[in-house]
Amino acid sequence: MRGEVLYYDESQGFGFVHADDGERYTFTREDLRREATVGQGTLVEFQPNGGRARDILILRAQIGASTPDRHEEAATQPAGAQSAAHFGRLAMEDERQSSASLPGYFWRALTTNYVNFAGRARRKEYWGYALFWLIGFTVLLIAGLLLDVSTGSLDSGQDLPIATFGIVGTFTVATFFPGIALMARRLHDIGLSGWLVLVVVIPLGWLVMLVFALVPTQKRENRWGPIPEGVTPTPTTPPDEEAVY
Repeated sequence: MRGEVLYYDESQGFGFVHADDGERYTFTREDLRREATVGQGTLVEFQPNGGRARDILILRAQIGASTPDRHEEAATQPAGAQSAAHFGRLAMEDERQSSASLPGYFWRALTTNYVNFAGRARRKEYWGYALFWLIGFTVLLIAGLLLDVSTGSLDSGQDLPIATFGIVGTFTVATFFPGIALMARRLHDIGLSGWLVLVVVIPLGWLVMLVFALVPTQKRENRWGPIPEGVTPTPTTPPDEEAVY
């Protein structure tokens, strides 16, 4: 089936097609057969699937578009430049994927986001950090106890496990601010003020934070920033056809 792109949001990667059958179909960037410039007025051919347009093939770009698609640009580049660009994109994709993994979220919270209270954090980021924090805490606790046993600190039954307290205490203090900052960003992600993180100081406040941590991401931009990477946005209603045409 053929149609014309009615609306497309490049930043969020979704849009609408007005088809020849008079119906309107939604699509995302993943539905395009190849990466190209898409905008209002682009003529396309696609496979309808319910209310979704899939396997979209661009027949003609929108009038006035002067930006060539990436395949045309690649055809005019030397082979070496194409290869370098290809591996450069792969490297950036690998870097994004590694930073969006559970260990990547934990590491980023302890480095670049150590005291970052701005922006948003999706559920995967929060629970990825919580998982590896718990793993790290458990490993260090066991290591501290083994060290205390080997040094005889626990033989008398009255001595304190100094090594355990020292190792676990240092880890807890070092991860205190990253954890609080992540909680604030998680609150931002569900549309709440980061100051609500202070509920943890009241009795059973951690249960309130647990509920907040389970709330799904707001799949749209809010006052604290854009949608976190890796979250598919909720399609919005395009402009009225009368306004478009």
